[in-house]
Amino acid sequence: MQSHIKVLPVFILILLSLFSPQQLRTLEQREKILTPKVFKSSRGETLPYRLFIPPHYDQKKTYPLVLYLHGGGGRGSDNQKQIDGGNGYLIDLFTGDEAQARYPSFVVAPQSPMEGWIETDSITPTRYLHSVYELISQLQRTYNIDGGRVYVAGQSMGGFGAFAIISEHPRTFAAGVALCSGGDQSKVARLTNVPIWVFHGAKDESVPVERSRTIVAAIKNAGGGKVRYTEYPDIGHIIWPSVVKETELLPWLFAQRR
Repeated sequence: MQSHIKVLPVFILILLSLFSPQQLRTLEQREKILTPKVFKSSRGETLPYRLFIPPHYDQKKTYPLVLYLHGGGGRGSDNQKQIDGGNGYLIDLFTGDEAQARYPSFVVAPQSPMEGWIETDSITPTRYLHSVYELISQLQRTYNIDGGRVYVAGQSMGGFGAFAIISEHPRTFAAGVALCSGGDQSKVARLTNVPIWVFHGAKDESVPVERSRTIVAAIKNAGGGKVRYTEYPDIGHIIWPSVVKETELLPWLFAQRR
């Protein structure tokens, strides 16, 4: 995946966070509300992750689950990078007070090692993405999660991961959100019945905008009428500050049911 996505300078992410109208939490604030945990897969591999439990969690009720797949900068084993920097935008959107008041939900943010969520071809799931699916199953056994309202959102490498995990398990996810990424056209038939909102910047020099345009067109040509596409004409790779300002995103996402 490293061959497809360039590493963006940290100072760019800092400047964007300073001038973004969204009030971002600090890493320390996120660490307080997202509990650090470690999952061990059936193959014996470990996967660090952070879990947000909705305030006032009631075991007599069921709740949606949002899986967040980080971008390339979130890789590692510290259980921090996947909720820091540019990865914090969607985390803050889903765990924010306003969102949780309207759509109380679990949010899980696993962290991949340097191998990432997808192979270098940018479409084949890695073993760690398979571990993520096992993690979802474990969470469903542990908490009262609505099996018909499991969502996935990812940006950059995580966006490719979102397409890949939906392609592998289309009956699991009620909807997906994919930022500046693309999908496997050979598996497009598996994507036609899953609502997916795709976002990309027309001036993206890290992941060509054609990747999103192509997979969206392929889904539509295969009869998929549930895909949405938003393209920002004057933005490059870093589109997450714009995506979180889309007022229809949360209502659209949480309205989807499998």
